[in-house]
Amino acid sequence: MTDFFTFQSKLCTFIKHKCFQYFQIKKKRLADIGYRAFSASMMLLTAYRGYLCTMRGIRYWEKQKQLKLAAKNQDPEIMKD
Repeated sequence: MTDFFTFQSKLCTFIKHKCFQYFQIKKKRLADIGYRAFSASMMLLTAYRGYLCTMRGIRYWEKQKQLKLAAKNQDPEIMKD
């Protein structure tokens, strides 16, 4: 009878150990996926910010060209803006 309880206790210990390892792996994998998702979102935001900055620069450059052209032609309507 004691052999059965010894076997049962060893089996329970083994199962607990395997379950602990399994959930440790799951936690690590989940943390890795979260880290990668966060990194990817930061990369996308950085690229989007670069796009917005470029568009703003282009608009500024075009506005300056329009102002120079208006100053050259002395068009007061465009120079009001």
